[in-house]
Amino acid sequence: MLRTATSFKGFNSKALRAAQFVRFASTQEFDVVVIGGGPGGYVSAIKNAQLNMKTACIEKRGALGGTCLNVGCIPSKSLLNNSHLYHQVKHEASTRGIDITGDIKVNVDNLQDAKQKSVKALTGGVEMLLKKNGVTYFKGEGSFVDEHNLNVKPIDGSEEFQVKGKNIIVATGSEPTPFPGIEIDEERIVSSTGVLDLKEVPKRLSIIGGGIIGLEMASVWSRLGSEVTVIEFQNAIGAGMDGEVAKQTQKLLAKQGLKFKLGTKVTKGVREGDVVKIEVEDVKSGKKEDLESDILLVAIGRRPYTKGLNLEKAGLEVDNKGRLVIDDQFRTKHSHIRVIGDVTFGPMLAHKAEEEGIAAAEYIKNGHGHVNYGNIPSVMYTHPEVAWVGSNEEQLKEQGIKYKVGKFPFIANSRAKTNLDTDGFVKFLADAETQRVLGVHIIGPNAGEMIAEAGLALEYGASTEDIARTCHAHPTLSEAFKEAALSTFDKPINF
Repeated sequence: MLRTATSFKGFNSKALRAAQFVRFASTQEFDVVVIGGGPGGYVSAIKNAQLNMKTACIEKRGALGGTCLNVGCIPSKSLLNNSHLYHQVKHEASTRGIDITGDIKVNVDNLQDAKQKSVKALTGGVEMLLKKNGVTYFKGEGSFVDEHNLNVKPIDGSEEFQVKGKNIIVATGSEPTPFPGIEIDEERIVSSTGVLDLKEVPKRLSIIGGGIIGLEMASVWSRLGSEVTVIEFQNAIGAGMDGEVAKQTQKLLAKQGLKFKLGTKVTKGVREGDVVKIEVEDVKSGKKEDLESDILLVAIGRRPYTKGLNLEKAGLEVDNKGRLVIDDQFRTKHSHIRVIGDVTFGPMLAHKAEEEGIAAAEYIKNGHGHVNYGNIPSVMYTHPEVAWVGSNEEQLKEQGIKYKVGKFPFIANSRAKTNLDTDGFVKFLADAETQRVLGVHIIGPNAGEMIAEAGLALEYGASTEDIARTCHAHPTLSEAFKEAALSTFDKPINF
């Protein structure tokens, strides 16, 4: 029931307007209601609105952009970029003809401030985009009342209300996967969220998990002065990487000072004061070892986030991994409820969620949409960067597909040599008969940008000859991409 302005002391006109809006909103019906304002959710909300559907987006964080913009992709890239700049100035300036006098120091407080400014600017920009496209934005926690109605609990503590959606899209994302028996306090034992907010550079940093998140954070704090040890259960780092690329990446990161314990499982991790005691065991031999660290990062992956959704009220099903079950058009058992992003199947990547968000909107409006799951790029923003799209060698061998390999090293690329940044290579995998591109794997400078050309080639079914015969500007790093394509069916010119 709506309170009047005289019903309690201190209820000003602004509060009254807010209460009136809540009452008005509680009676609203929408063509589409999106639960979650992350990369998948806000993009889908915008696309639905652009398709002339009355759209609402419910987000409980208080800032749009989800994990990616708030505690994931964006803040981590800020730390990666600025820590790399610090490392270059401190260790490479003289070789580049720049003499710097005095001490070069890192200011962690200012580093964190720069990160937060980037986050605030981008999350605020997303809110403006929703407004620009006419999306109604509810800052609150959404949960199912039934298969069409949602309860919204505002984050400001005001009265709860309900909205109705002819169509509902669940895009609630994921959260860090906990490690059984290890308690995360976000002080000494941290998740991928806590490691972004460290107040000082730890002398010793141990990381459970040699995937993208673990290796990126290893790079940040190693550059700033930490002794970093990466503990990985598998015998290789970078889950999903081409085997050859993973080995080369490990060698290059080891040269930068990172220590690796592969084929090793963690059996215990306990905080004792300001120290974390870690017990590890060799997977093959069973040999145990005790380690000590100032900070322990648990980075063993992410899991779907469905807490508070009241899925049972809508009768929605999850699989044994906690993912919402859907068909090839993102539909649950109720055809008007669709699910996208990390909370369902597929790689937990922001750009994958975005593509699904657009496709889901198109399915609702037009009955057709498209996401090519064989063409979702992955990027690791270490230095050098690592990027890949399509199949890797291990997958092609497993499928019995005959293929050719073509590689070109950045040491032979004029721009890379000029920039004194020559680690890595471009690697093509192509059909042995047709030369059609099956996969591209890059380790080297600008790999994350260059992989887009590979994605375009895959999408249009290009051959390596198509790419090799396409003029690339000189001098650019992308010439290495052209030469690698040429190497696959003929011989390179500059190597």
